[in-house]
Amino acid sequence: MNEAIVPVAMFASTFAITYVFFTTRHKERLALIEKGADASLFATGKKNGSNTLKFGMLFVGVAIGILLGSIIDKTTLLPEEVGYFSMIFLCGGISLIAFYFIDKKSASN
Repeated sequence: MNEAIVPVAMFASTFAITYVFFTTRHKERLALIEKGADASLFATGKKNGSNTLKFGMLFVGVAIGILLGSIIDKTTLLPEEVGYFSMIFLCGGISLIAFYFIDKKSASN
């Protein structure tokens, strides 16, 4: 019985937060529309797919970091956690930095 309380509570709290967020956002948008605000105000983010590229590069970087962490774990005397975490963060960070420069270059064109 006690084992079921935590998953149910987590699901209920996640649902409640999501529900409150979307209902509040809907009410705010309706109020702005009633006051005559332009609908383009609600458009968020870039529509050119740069978010997809960013997350794709991040996930590839994390995957490469996991592979490099495994290699470091097998070939050195470093603790397992150090090899994995350092390579995941290093490769993920490098991929985000590479995305920044790609996005900056495409924005200037």
